[in-house]
Amino acid sequence: MPGKRVQFDEETWSALDMLAKDRMMDFQELADEAFRDLLKKHGLPSSLKEALRRSAGQSADIVPLKRKSLAKKKKKKRV
Repeated sequence: MPGKRVQFDEETWSALDMLAKDRMMDFQELADEAFRDLLKKHGLPSSLKEALRRSAGQSADIVPLKRKSLAKKKKKKRV
């Protein structure tokens, strides 16, 4: 995972640190949540799965594959 360095003024850092402690999160979890929310606000996908669903269109449904039952397979083998 690529890493980047960010700088905050002392007041902002104190507020973020307190929020992370209150929510029992580390700074990385707090940052992940904030950036996911930012992407969502601007209408951008935050994951590959979400991007693929959007590219398939609004009408795309997830359809489970039909599997042949084991009973049918056993009958075919005996014949």
